[in-house]
Amino acid sequence: MDSVTVSPKFQVVIPQRVRERMAVKAGDRMQVVQYGDRIELIPERPARELRGFLAGIDTSVPREEDRV
Repeated sequence: MDSVTVSPKFQVVIPQRVRERMAVKAGDRMQVVQYGDRIELIPERPARELRGFLAGIDTSVPREEDRV
């Protein structure tokens, strides 16, 4: 587990190993979420990256006869 130090300007550096695994680049935007007693950074990804992520999902839904 990596640890970081908060600077006097309340900045932190994301460790290189984590940046590489998460493909975070300079200029990327992050959502900051407080969850209980921790802070989570969630990368904001463009909607076009979501294209196809549900490929292969089963969309069959049982329906009532009068709703078909």
